[in-house]
Amino acid sequence: MRTVSAVMCDRGMPIVLGEPGVDGLIEAVGVLREWQYDGSPMQLHPGDLGWFWRFGAEATAAAVRTWSRDGQILAVGLLDEPELLRLTIAPDAQQDEELAQQLVEDVTGPERGVLAEGKVYVDAPMGALVQDLLFEDGWNAGEPWTPLRRDLTEPVGDPGVRIEVVGPEQVHARTAVQRASFDRSTFTDERWHAMAAGSPYADARCLVAYDDQGNAVAAVTVWSAGPGKPGLLEPMGVHREHRGHGYGRAITVAAAAALQELGSSSAIVCTPSLNVGAVATYKSAGFQQLPEIRDRYRDA
Repeated sequence: MRTVSAVMCDRGMPIVLGEPGVDGLIEAVGVLREWQYDGSPMQLHPGDLGWFWRFGAEATAAAVRTWSRDGQILAVGLLDEPELLRLTIAPDAQQDEELAQQLVEDVTGPERGVLAEGKVYVDAPMGALVQDLLFEDGWNAGEPWTPLRRDLTEPVGDPGVRIEVVGPEQVHARTAVQRASFDRSTFTDERWHAMAAGSPYADARCLVAYDDQGNAVAAVTVWSAGPGKPGLLEPMGVHREHRGHGYGRAITVAAAAALQELGSSSAIVCTPSLNVGAVATYKSAGFQQLPEIRDRYRDA
């Protein structure tokens, strides 16, 4: 791991901001798995790193930051975009004042190597002390997002359409649906293979839904954090030429079933609140809407 900075705290041990490097990604994914639990605030999930892995292991490592004390990782951040840090904190450290203050200083100072100058965003767990300190430091509340959750302790019904788990033969269909679902998607077969080579994908599945004519109409990737922990849907999309036929609900039900088979205790997903269609789709698939969350942003 490359150390970026180390700052002494009142406890006598420095809080170290670091970049894990490719070799350290497994440890970062491991702590993210440990930190997932039912009832936790929506937070960075190992599947978020897994989805980013489509850009390759080196790019993923370059986008990850860790904050540690005495060799123990207390917080993990992912630069999902250069101006957006998705940050989560160990459950027992979310009210750690020294850590929270250090996080604020590191995301505020461009010289720290986390966020650049200009308008930037931090997505951190609601209720964590860092949220309050960012607000006190002049950061504003961003647009609302809606988390949703489905309990997987009960049986999941039949999605009602043909679902295939993506292997080497179905990769082209998976990536084509992704590009047809999101206007700016750059997902290619090569990037799918890079994603599948990442350690988080060992507990993940890609699914494709087909209509009665054999057209690939929807797709999803699901990420387990291990047995008894919440699993994540990221991403889910419906082909733009096949919307309005219930395929979004069908692939979401299939995603829940896949996570149940992987041992997940629940299925979670988060979408912009303005995307009322997506919220309705998830609710129709048995997901319960949770209180909205907001990131923090600093104007340029």
